[in-house]
Amino acid sequence: MIAGLAPGSQTLESTYRTNGPAVKACFEPVREVLQASSAVIKSGRKEIAYGTVMSADGFIVTKASEIEDAADLSVIVAERTYKDPVVLGIDPAWDVALLKIQAEALVPVNLALDSPDPERGTWVVANGATSRTRRRPQVGIISATAREIAPAGGAVLGVTLEESDEQLRVSETHESSGAKEAGIEPGDIILAADGVEVTNRQALGEVIDKHRVGEMVHISLKRGDEKLELEVRLAGRVDLFGEEQSRNDQMSGRFSGRRSGFPRVIQHDIIANNAGMGGPLLDLDGRCLGMNIARANRCETFAIPAGDLQSLTDRLITQVTK
Repeated sequence: MIAGLAPGSQTLESTYRTNGPAVKACFEPVREVLQASSAVIKSGRKEIAYGTVMSADGFIVTKASEIEDAADLSVIVAERTYKDPVVLGIDPAWDVALLKIQAEALVPVNLALDSPDPERGTWVVANGATSRTRRRPQVGIISATAREIAPAGGAVLGVTLEESDEQLRVSETHESSGAKEAGIEPGDIILAADGVEVTNRQALGEVIDKHRVGEMVHISLKRGDEKLELEVRLAGRVDLFGEEQSRNDQMSGRFSGRRSGFPRVIQHDIIANNAGMGGPLLDLDGRCLGMNIARANRCETFAIPAGDLQSLTDRLITQVTK
C-alpha cells in the first residue's frame, strides 16, 4: 500500500470521484442557472445546438452555422418548449444568430462584464448532455488568454479567376459563397476592390487580406457593356472549400464546421461537440463569462467573451427593432 493512502480510496470507482452525487451537488446552483438561462435548440427531434437567453421577452443567441438550413425548429427553455422560433438576424463575423421566441419572464444570463478576460485556470461550467427536460453541467478551466482566432486559410470572395490581358475574369462562382449571394457570375471582369484597381490575383488578394471573414468588400466589375457595383460578404477559405483533417482532428470527434475566423475568444477545455455550441459559459457563481461558439479540437473550445457578446447582441436587436 502506498503510504498515507486510505484503503477505500483504491477501490472507489473513478466515476464516483469525478461525477458522483457529491461532486454533482457542488455544482447544483450553477446547473440551475443553466436550466433557467440556456436553451436547447432542436430540429424535429434532434438537438442541434444550445442557446443563451439574453432577455426576459425571448431574445436568444446561438451559433448560426449550426442552425442554418435546419427545418422544424423548436426551443426548450427550462422545461417549456417553444415552437417556431424566428431567426431575426445573423452576424457572420462572429457566426452568431439572434432568435426570438414568444415568451415572457425568462431569466437572462447575468453577463460578467467586469471580467472580460478571465484568468487561465479559472473554473468554468457549460452545458453537457441534456435529458428531455434537464440541463447537465460539464466542468473545465480557462486554458488560454483571450485572443483573435484568424480564419484558417484566410478570407475569400468565393470565385475562381483567370488572368488574361491584365484582366481578372471570373470563371466560376462557388456555391454558398458571398460572391454567389451578391450576384457575381462567370464571365464577369473584376475591375476594383474597395476602390483599388485590380488586374491580377495578387492585387485583389492584398485588398481581401485586410478584411475578416464575414465582412463586406466593395467590388466593381464589368459584365458585357455594363458596369456593376456590388457588396460581397467574405467567406473563410476552409469554411467554403474544406480542409484535410489532421491526426488531431481525426481524434477530436464532432468538432465545429466553423471553428476559426473569430474577432476574439476565450478558450477552455470543457469536452463538447459541435451540437453543444451556442450555450452560456458560466463561472462558479453562475455569472456568464461568454457564449460557446466553436469546438475547435479534442482539447480546445472557444467562447465569445461576455462584453463582445453583449455588444453584438445589442447590435442585432437594434437592427431588427429600429
